[in-house]
Amino acid sequence: MRTNESEEMYLETILLLRGRKSSVRSVDIVEELGYAKSSVSRAVNLLINKGYVEMNDGGDLILTQSGKQKAANVYERHCVITKLLRSIGADEELAESNACRIEHVVSEEMFAIIKEFIHKKSM
Repeated sequence: MRTNESEEMYLETILLLRGRKSSVRSVDIVEELGYAKSSVSRAVNLLINKGYVEMNDGGDLILTQSGKQKAANVYERHCVITKLLRSIGADEELAESNACRIEHVVSEEMFAIIKEFIHKKSM
């Protein structure tokens, strides 16, 4: 089981915001997640220290290659698990909210099984 849900949430949020906006700053994360500015500031600094994010002089947050990869993996889990939950009858809101939690704790082995199931079901 993976253990850093918070780290993954921040990376996924930066990735998704970057898809909608040309510039992503800490305040955008505050607005998106509804977290306190101090919490976001601390988390961003941890992501910078781990080499997942860089911040330019204007405060723009940029995912590094390893940050992009990790964020993309989290987002893929989210999308696949949402599809699974929708396929067994959950409405969109219920599937999304539960996928958002499950994506952080599902093992790589279990995710591979889910992904294969969804792939076969889509054919």
